[in-house]
Amino acid sequence: MKLKDVCIKGTSNIRQKDVNDSGRYPVYGAAGPVGFMNSFQYDEPYVGVVKDGAGIGRATYLPSNSSIIGTMQALIPKKNVLPKYLYYAVSSMHLEKYYSGATIPHIYFKNYKHERFVLVSKKEQEQIIWRFSLLEKMISNKQQQLLKLDELIKARFVEMFGDPISNKKSWKKRLLNDLVDKIGSGATPKGGKESYQDHGISFIRSMNVHDGYFNYKDLAYINSTQAKQLSNVIVQSQDVFINITGASVARSCIVPDDILPARVNQHVSIIRCKSDVLNPIFINNLFLNDSFKRILLSIGLSGGATRQAITKKQLEMLKIILPPISLQNEFANFVHQVDKSKFENIVYLNKTLLNKILSQIGDVIRD
Repeated sequence: MKLKDVCIKGTSNIRQKDVNDSGRYPVYGAAGPVGFMNSFQYDEPYVGVVKDGAGIGRATYLPSNSSIIGTMQALIPKKNVLPKYLYYAVSSMHLEKYYSGATIPHIYFKNYKHERFVLVSKKEQEQIIWRFSLLEKMISNKQQQLLKLDELIKARFVEMFGDPISNKKSWKKRLLNDLVDKIGSGATPKGGKESYQDHGISFIRSMNVHDGYFNYKDLAYINSTQAKQLSNVIVQSQDVFINITGASVARSCIVPDDILPARVNQHVSIIRCKSDVLNPIFINNLFLNDSFKRILLSIGLSGGATRQAITKKQLEMLKIILPPISLQNEFANFVHQVDKSKFENIVYLNKTLLNKILSQIGDVIRD
């Protein structure tokens, strides 16, 4: 069956400024609810697909009596398909492959409406939905465990070092520039994304750098010639990445060794610690601390421009607390122990639950 045979396209001209906090019915955007209105577009459950901008192609199951903003596409199920089954089918299609446009990517229903999938009876759809829903609950529980482990690390940081801004523990403060061997960002190779390779030297972009973890999705690669042109931003083990421009400004993580050799583009800065005075795990968790994060974000907005940015000079002049390296190392050992538990949870998610879902989607929904 083709997608166009089980749903019809719904559109929206609702803008972000049209919604408010006091309406009765929710309005959804790419990242979830964006506000409310006193009327709604759709009175039955449906599927929302991000059609413009970040997250393009991502599908979301949306409730009855709700609306979407103009950057979303509604797929309204016909009588032959259950809304939740349609959601699982669309989620398995990787619609982002249909995108066009360089500055603001977008996808159109006319391009992906011919996507094929298996349409079983309503009774079988209900059984499949039940199985998938059960797996989703199991995944959600594991994800909650991961969040609790992240909170445990944050709490341990505050317990050992206090609030890094108020500094009630009276630690010495030093300029970041005095404690590192390198602060620097790179550039995009000539030809932009069209010049990226399927394999080669990893090329780190801001989309890969998230708070506390590296996102491998859409990791780009460049060839040795392009890499030589970026020899000033060779990534080394234990480097800390921090995003310095755009909406993801101030996100930070430590480089995973399995992506090396690597380079970074102009939106990501490398911070390389002097190992005798500054532990990379300590400085990364300093960047993740809520109080310090607010400082970084305020710096990013301080230029008054339309695009958030933190300059190299501003990073160099950051004043940070400097506990003894022995205490920093003690904290890093604690993080390593917690990370082992996180790794076990992630392996379970990837190898057990996610593979089950993917295999069942592949076996049941896709041709």
